[in-house]
Amino acid sequence: MGVLKVIEILGNSQINFEDAIKNIVSEAAKSVKGIKSVYIKDMQVSVKENQITEYRVNAKVTFSVQD
Repeated sequence: MGVLKVIEILGNSQINFEDAIKNIVSEAAKSVKGIKSVYIKDMQVSVKENQITEYRVNAKVTFSVQD
C-alpha cells in the first residue's frame, strides 16, 4: 500500500468552475507528480455590477508520495 499526501490549492477562472478546476490540476501537475484525485472543498464567485467576474475554487489535491 502506498502513502498519499493531500495539499490544498486555490484556483480561479474568468470562464467557469470547470475551467478553474482544470487550472488547478494543470498548475499542480507542474510540480506534483502522481495526482490521484481532486476534492472540491468550496466554490465561490466574485461579482461586479451584478455580473460574475471570476470563479474561485478551493480544492484538496491527493497524490502519491514517491521515493
